[in-house]
Amino acid sequence: MAKFDLKTFNSEAFGQYIDKIPKVRKNELIKSGVLRSNEQIRNAFSGTSGIVYAIIPMYGRLFSEPLNYDGETDITSLRSITYDRGVVVIGRAKAWYEINFSEDITGGAGFMTNIAEQVSEYWEDIDQDTLISILHGIFSMTGSANAEFVQKHTFDISGTVEPLVSPETLNAAIQKACGDKKGAFSIAVMHSKLATRLENINLLKFLKYTDANGIQRDLTMAMWNGCLVMVDDGMPIQDLGDGNFKYTTYVLGVGAFDYENIGTVVPVEISNDPSTNGGQNTLYSRQRKVFAPCGISFTKKTMATNSPTDEELSNPENWTLVNDGNGKYISHKAIPIAQIISLG
Repeated sequence: MAKFDLKTFNSEAFGQYIDKIPKVRKNELIKSGVLRSNEQIRNAFSGTSGIVYAIIPMYGRLFSEPLNYDGETDITSLRSITYDRGVVVIGRAKAWYEINFSEDITGGAGFMTNIAEQVSEYWEDIDQDTLISILHGIFSMTGSANAEFVQKHTFDISGTVEPLVSPETLNAAIQKACGDKKGAFSIAVMHSKLATRLENINLLKFLKYTDANGIQRDLTMAMWNGCLVMVDDGMPIQDLGDGNFKYTTYVLGVGAFDYENIGTVVPVEISNDPSTNGGQNTLYSRQRKVFAPCGISFTKKTMATNSPTDEELSNPENWTLVNDGNGKYISHKAIPIAQIISLG
């Protein structure tokens, strides 16, 4: 078999291109239900001003001690407060080209059609990478209130005498994070190594359904202490160099991230260049999206351009708990985002 323009062809008898390489990535973090629409964010970026960053106001809760009502004590009043939440539009673009001659020598294999059919899956991969970059950034935040969130919402057993997940791990992790609000957690996204261990020690409860004949069967979906388990080998892994690996499991609530597809003027287009390489077509794809973690604000302290890179999303300086600008922060218990770090 010969190659031209990275395409396999047989000059004597070319078999049609039929099979595609199977998709390996599962992107369960994107599919898990942690993304929810937010009308405020959508409205903030729906105008014609072309803004890339917005401050979304949030109502604060009433606070302070009550006064004694005894006929003598004056009743003093306080104003309600609002919190500010910074959100940013994340823009990404990519292009792919195919040479017309490649179609000629392969009998019209449809290489550009093949590209077009995979664009949405490509962006799904990119979106999951974006979410993981954001999670890395918020779990690296510093400062008193931010550090409390990181400490409370991280359950690291990797350095303990029992570094593997156990029957108590998940429940202890979400209680540590949100106390009596632990019921807000509903999804655990983990590496297959952990899911297999949980299955082997009978900690996973597989959902069941009953068919038309009344026979009950197991589904492939399972629960772990009330949380739906999503298995994805794209979750972060750290090689410790001694034969062990640290695995990060994200435990989230439904709607843990606000999400809006802001869109672009021209999201997809195909350009024809009749000169280069004897003629070639290029497919351009662009997207602008908002992924905003619940209760956490993007500060854009280290954002160099009009869209943050994954490296900038991973930078803890760009994140802080939602606050009023005067030192009062949202309670970390209101944020249904946690991580479990283990050796398996």
